[in-house]
Amino acid sequence: MTGTILVGLAVFGASAVETVEALTILLASGFTRGWRSTIEGAAAALLCLAALVAAFGPALIHYVPLAVLRLVVGSLLLVLGLQWLRKAILRASGHKPKHDEDAIYQREVARLSGIPRSGHGRDATGFVISFKGVFLEGMEVVMIVLTLGLSSGQLGPATLSALAAVVVVSAVGVVVARQLAGVPENAMKMGVGLMLVSFGTFWGGEGAGIAWPGSDGAILALLALYGAVTWGTVHLMARPGRTRPEPA
Repeated sequence: MTGTILVGLAVFGASAVETVEALTILLASGFTRGWRSTIEGAAAALLCLAALVAAFGPALIHYVPLAVLRLVVGSLLLVLGLQWLRKAILRASGHKPKHDEDAIYQREVARLSGIPRSGHGRDATGFVISFKGVFLEGMEVVMIVLTLGLSSGQLGPATLSALAAVVVVSAVGVVVARQLAGVPENAMKMGVGLMLVSFGTFWGGEGAGIAWPGSDGAILALLALYGAVTWGTVHLMARPGRTRPEPA
């Protein structure tokens, strides 16, 4: 049960962060290039992602030994989680500007507004920008869902958590439209990064033959350990007055 809850929270958090970033691109494209092309581009990206999951998901389940899968997945999660943690620590300690989705939105609007339209009907620029944004952010969600879901044997709950995050963030995004800066993205990235590193250590160890004491409960111990190290690192690196928003 502990493992299932943690997998669900990690997938939900990661999916929410990626959805916010994709939504920023979609809103900028929709308001500047037109909603028809933007929606078509997003739909095409979702179809491509679904095809990738259908092609590789069953193969991973049926043909890759669980020990090998957990060792490989554990390594991937460690790399991904450490990347997220590194950025979150640098931002929290003031060494890197905070991620400001409103500033990113304004920059995207300015950039897209300066590109001439190719005529009436479908706008090629809006379609490509929308497709690229949804596909790239969606690929990270797919990777997290497959790795976390397959390694834990909780692919169904992981998929539902990702879908729930997409629905919740999209609904909120439609209501608040361009006001995306209020989303605590850095805190979410730090939390998800800690979970990914903890899962990566746990499953990588299991794949290498380590028998963790307390079974899934060891994940909580790893999470506490990495959380303490992260907290200490942020405070050691803290630079007061250097947490300004990311420039537009």
